[in-house]
Amino acid sequence: MKATRLKIPDLVLLEPKVFGDSRGFFFESYNQRVFRDVTGQEPVFVQDNHSRSVKGVLRGLHYQIKQTQGKLVRVLDGEVFDVAVDIRKSSPTYGQWAGEVLSAENKKELWIPPGFAHGFLVLSGSADFFYKATDYWAPEYERFIAWNDPAIGIQWPWQGEPTLSGKDQNALPLSQAETFD
Repeated sequence: MKATRLKIPDLVLLEPKVFGDSRGFFFESYNQRVFRDVTGQEPVFVQDNHSRSVKGVLRGLHYQIKQTQGKLVRVLDGEVFDVAVDIRKSSPTYGQWAGEVLSAENKKELWIPPGFAHGFLVLSGSADFFYKATDYWAPEYERFIAWNDPAIGIQWPWQGEPTLSGKDQNALPLSQAETFD
């Protein structure tokens, strides 16, 4: 597995070795020993999540202020632009973002440790998005940062307004959001 640290070094893009032939393909999407060797971390995953969204849906930027979640994310079908924003005030990259195109075709995965807000925009007709989480979903601790906060300045590859949930429509700018020390 190839590991690349992004412009925010705690974010790690993983590219599995894919073995393919005329019958199809095989790859190992997660191996704890390899993950530890390439990221230096050994998270315990307690929950798997799978969502399907149609083109133009933007989910995010989400995080939990308590029961913080690390996430290992990938796309099973389709293509998304995946984004993580550092919301750790003590971090030298606080308020900065990094994004990557994840797709069923490229099979890339992104490790997002606790302390980041996360979101994605569906670029294909639809996308099945899968992630492993290091803590359980806790709606009472769920928080939302505005996807279009100019202070963050995410360059979403989309013209016009994306389709948002009610929670995402009412999300706060980073300057007003609860964040981590």
